Amino acid sequence: MKRLYLGIAIAVCVAVLLFVVFRTEHAAKSDGSSADSTEFGPFTDFHDQMPGKVHHITAADLPRPYASPSVANPSRTVDRPKDAWPQAPAGFKVELYASGLKSPRLITRAPNGDLFVASYSGHLLVFRGITSDGKPETTSVFTSGLRLPFGIAFYPPGPNPQYVYVGNTNNLVRYPYQNGDLKARGPQEVVIPNFPTGGHNTRNVIFSPDGQKMFLGVGSSSNVADVDTDIKEFHRANILVAKPDGSDIQVYASGIRNPVGIAIDPQTGELWTSVNERDALGDNLPPDYITHVQEGGFYGWPWYYIGGNQDPRFPGKRPELKDKVIVPDVLLEPHNASLQLTFYGATQFPEKYRGQIFAAEHGSWNRSVRTGYEVIFVPVENGRATGSYEDFLTGFVSPDGKVWGRPVGVAVATDGSLMVTDDEGGSIWRVTYAQK
Repeated sequence: MKRLYLGIAIAVCVAVLLFVVFRTEHAAKSDGSSADSTEFGPFTDFHDQMPGKVHHITAADLPRPYASPSVANPSRTVDRPKDAWPQAPAGFKVELYASGLKSPRLITRAPNGDLFVASYSGHLLVFRGITSDGKPETTSVFTSGLRLPFGIAFYPPGPNPQYVYVGNTNNLVRYPYQNGDLKARGPQEVVIPNFPTGGHNTRNVIFSPDGQKMFLGVGSSSNVADVDTDIKEFHRANILVAKPDGSDIQVYASGIRNPVGIAIDPQTGELWTSVNERDALGDNLPPDYITHVQEGGFYGWPWYYIGGNQDPRFPGKRPELKDKVIVPDVLLEPHNASLQLTFYGATQFPEKYRGQIFAAEHGSWNRSVRTGYEVIFVPVENGRATGSYEDFLTGFVSPDGKVWGRPVGVAVATDGSLMVTDDEGGSIWRVTYAQK
């Protein structure tokens, strides 16, 4: 009898062990893809998103390269289901401000309160006002014929700009502008004639508070490239700085694979960026990130990532740079595709959000189980990020992994509501705080 019990006990243990191994190596999510379970740690996916949930990833949490396969898992987009709606924390209300748009991308508020939106259809759109039912009072095409426009900035900074700048994928242009213009009052002027094209196509632009410096975010042309020898990478994977007339272009910070979002902290005057890191090293490597930007700082691409971690595709390359790589302030889920960020400078939202960062996460393609497809909240204390972030606006992915929305842009309207562009759904969402 003892032998029988012992045999049963051994069989049970073996069965449990086999089950654990199976779950570890072949854990299937509800979207039908398999996850690499050797590196759960702080890394999550869309199944675990919930408004208000806190995430904190550190450099010590990083898995080894190729700990999981590199997976091509592009979003399977669908129309928004009838019962689907973005979800925000308790006390907030989400409304559909505009719909039926063609690939609305970055959004910027003009000094008079109008909302300018770059559309990949080649249009620069203007939305004015908010009606009693939460819709724009007027919508206008400011100009058209643009080439993958993204960045939008008003110059000079302050209440009375004279120009609106637009970052096309191939150049930087500006139009004469006065407060209230719904259409360009004159032809475009080319400020920088030749941005390098191909690969990452967003070109963002902002100005320093004093108007003396113009910052430009230009992503790499590829996922991996030896910038010492590849001439296509000249002035790419950098944040550039120039004079407002486009002259005297310099590298402000380097090694930033794709600095899509750039913004100035109005409290400190410091430059911040939201970055798409590289792909093809596994599900959870390396994290995308949000960080303040040090002038002259080097952030690793292409040889290193998140500090002195060497990219295995460049073994032994540029050892003199290893100890110079800056670890970013806030590490996000890898492959999130972090896009526009903005500082919340209004008072409608509760105190915890004031002066803090909101950022749009466009969503992964290089991950076995999706991550991103949300807007996040990034706390900042005394001008420095805490290192954590929270899910803020979620729900753009159905439980079976189908995607119906992809946030791109975030801006704060004059009434303090948060405006979010969604290029997949062709929409602009408006988030207000309703609980008083």
